[in-house]
Amino acid sequence: MKVIGFSVPGGPEVLQAFDIAEPPVGPNQVRVRVLAAAVNPTDAVTRSHRPLHPMYAAVEPPLIPGWDAAGIVDDADPATGYVPGDKVLAIKAPVIDGGGTYAEKVVVSPDSITRLPHGHDFAAGSTILMNGLTALQVLDKLDSLAGGLVAVTGGAGVLGGYVIELAKQRGFRVIADAAPHDRSLLEALGADVVVDRGQDVAAHIRRHAPGGVDALVDSAVLGNTVAPAIRAGGTYVAVRPPELGGAVDRGYDLKVETVWVGPDIARKPRLDYLSDQASTGGLTLRVARELPADDAAEAHQLLERGGIRGRLVLRF
Repeated sequence: MKVIGFSVPGGPEVLQAFDIAEPPVGPNQVRVRVLAAAVNPTDAVTRSHRPLHPMYAAVEPPLIPGWDAAGIVDDADPATGYVPGDKVLAIKAPVIDGGGTYAEKVVVSPDSITRLPHGHDFAAGSTILMNGLTALQVLDKLDSLAGGLVAVTGGAGVLGGYVIELAKQRGFRVIADAAPHDRSLLEALGADVVVDRGQDVAAHIRRHAPGGVDALVDSAVLGNTVAPAIRAGGTYVAVRPPELGGAVDRGYDLKVETVWVGPDIARKPRLDYLSDQASTGGLTLRVARELPADDAAEAHQLLERGGIRGRLVLRF
């Protein structure tokens, strides 16, 4: 079967098609015929990380990126409750344990699958789980501040958009930054105040929150640029590990929280919740462009160029 992967990390050009054996279905497993795989920013980190992360050291090439997939059940252990033909979403850790979702077929636990949401196609469905789980983790970190004022950077991106929508459902007031052409999008997503993005974003936020916001979710990975927008003792939530950028100096009087989606990929109730949210309009799904899987290198080039609104999706 076809997979898209790399042998040595590097730029987008290292991505290529490989032909590998079809993965067998074991006890309590489901095999999904992938029709769409989302291209997330973390996929580019996986592809480019030098030196190769230690967890990948024992993995034989090709190393296969990708967290999100949508497709049709191809085979399953009957004990899982899934049958061939079921339309599903799946999430899988990239590279390790057989590789990620840039593949014609993936094998996953039934706890890492949920149904394709009503009213959405496979491309849109593939954009939900990785970013949705991350947004839920963000809001878990802010539970004690419910009803407070939270700022979100990168609100026009998929993760930022999900954070805005889910935060509003939990009673937060939301300030978000945007370029002029994205203002109407963020207002439609529910942001109470939209400020100009850029190097002065902290000052723009402070004009609407003179005492500082209770928390800031840094989806745009701006780090110290936005830290001054947070009140003393407030919370900064990083969406990637500090060693990958976006960290804030410990000189700020802030509580720093980080999130990592890995532990949640087998929490099926969360996956089902996200599918339900998409079905009922609680999450706005946005596909920027669909590309054939063979054009994965181009997709990564577009992603790294920036300015993408919605998720790029690979078709298999």
